[in-house]
Amino acid sequence: MTPLERLHTRINFLYNGSERPAIIFRYVLLFVDLSIVLFFVLISFTGGGAAVLVIDWLIAAWIFIDLSARLFIVRNRWRFLFQLVTIADIIVMASLIAAVFVESFAFLRIVRTLRLLRSFHVLKDLRARYRFFARNEEIVQSILNLTVFIFIVTALVFVFQVRSNGAVNNYIDALYFTVTTLTTTGFGDITLEGTSGRLLSVVIMIVGVGLFLRLIQTIFRPAKAHYTCPDCGLNRHDHDAVHCKHCGRTVRIETEGL
Repeated sequence: MTPLERLHTRINFLYNGSERPAIIFRYVLLFVDLSIVLFFVLISFTGGGAAVLVIDWLIAAWIFIDLSARLFIVRNRWRFLFQLVTIADIIVMASLIAAVFVESFAFLRIVRTLRLLRSFHVLKDLRARYRFFARNEEIVQSILNLTVFIFIVTALVFVFQVRSNGAVNNYIDALYFTVTTLTTTGFGDITLEGTSGRLLSVVIMIVGVGLFLRLIQTIFRPAKAHYTCPDCGLNRHDHDAVHCKHCGRTVRIETEGL
C-alpha cells in the first residue's frame, strides 16, 4: 500500500468509521462547528480588530483542511462539490478571507450554520448509542432545524440593519426582533428601517411565521407516530391510523383520544 493509499484509508476511517476513535473525532468536528458559530455571534458585540482577523484566517484554514479531507475520500468529487454543505463551506471560507479587504463580506460566514442542519454520522452515532435519541429523533431534529432557522434569520436582520438602524446595535437586538416577529408578539419597540428592512420584515412575516409554527408543531406533536407493523415493518404511521398504509393490517397505536 502506497503512502497516499494509507493516508486515504486513515482519513476515511476517521470520517466514516464506526470505531471509538472515529466517533470521538466526529464529535470533535461537531464541537468545533458549534464553537465557530458561537464565535460568529460573540464578535457581533465587538468592533473587530487584528485579533478577530487572525481568528478568521484560522477558521478559514480549518474549513479548507476539513473540506480537502472530505473531498479526498469521496468517490464522486463533482457531486460532492455541488452539495449544499460544500457550497456553504466554500462561501464561508471566501468570506472570511475577503473580510480582510471588504468588511461587508463578513456576514456570509453565517452560512456556516448550514453544517449544523445535517451531520449524518453524528446523528447515526446518537441513534445507535442512545435510546432516547432514537425514540425522539424527529423532535430533536425539529429543534435543531428551528434553532438554525432562527439563527440565520437573525443574522440577516443583524447584517442589513446594524449600520443603519439605531435600535439594532448587536446580535441580541436582532434576535429579539426575530423572535417577537416569528411568535407574532410584535412589541413594536424595534422595527426594521428602509426598503430592504421592510422587505425583510415581509419575508419573515409571510414565510418565517408559517415555517416557525410548523416546526413548533412538529416539536410538540411529531407528524408521524412510531409503531412497527408486524407484517410489513412500516414504522411511521399517522397518529390516528387504524390500518397500515402498506399492507392494511390493523395497527394498535397508543393514543390519548381526541
